[in-house]
Amino acid sequence: MVRLLSSLLLGATAVFAHSADLYVPACPHTETFTFNNGIPSVDPSCPLTQVSMCYTPTQLKLDFTAFNETNFYFDPNQGTNGDIWEYEVVEAFIYKGNDDPQTYFEYEVNANNVTYNAFVYNPSRVRAADAPFDHAYVTDPFGDGFEVDTRLDKPNHVWRSSNVIPLALFNGENPRGSSWRMNFFRTVTSPSMYPNQQLCGWKNTGAANFHISGAFGVVRFV
Repeated sequence: MVRLLSSLLLGATAVFAHSADLYVPACPHTETFTFNNGIPSVDPSCPLTQVSMCYTPTQLKLDFTAFNETNFYFDPNQGTNGDIWEYEVVEAFIYKGNDDPQTYFEYEVNANNVTYNAFVYNPSRVRAADAPFDHAYVTDPFGDGFEVDTRLDKPNHVWRSSNVIPLALFNGENPRGSSWRMNFFRTVTSPSMYPNQQLCGWKNTGAANFHISGAFGVVRFV
């Protein structure tokens, strides 16, 4: 009976281990993927975005490459945790765990090397109009161990951003073997288009709303 139970548990573990969308290795190896999906509907003009991820015992490393960039549009007066999402950004929503989260971390960076760092409280999981929706900001990200280095390549219509997020933020150091929920996005606009935006993402939320946590993909650290 013990042997049968052990076999069943091993089988369940094997199935679970192969149910992720992404498998993130320890650095210096990386998991790299791209997206150019419109949100909420198919948009063939969404520019290509590449994301590369790896981890160390204490850090999550995220590299974004924004291709087909024509405007590099941001407000130069905005600083850390400003409303940079009103312009052009790349984003990662991150949660340690397997369920559809009600609280998760929102990380954004723009082409001006400015970041937005906040835990999102979204108990409805869909940002419902009649439900609470709040943020708890990380007010000293660089003192807390965050790193960011963003470079613009305007002749080739590309910008790249290398980012480090401390895993202690999630009580998630030494993450090998754990599964997390994540989603990745990019907003596109221009002086003539602003304040309207083109919304692009990895996992389609099915609405013009990034804050639908049931759409988050599964990311396993291996």
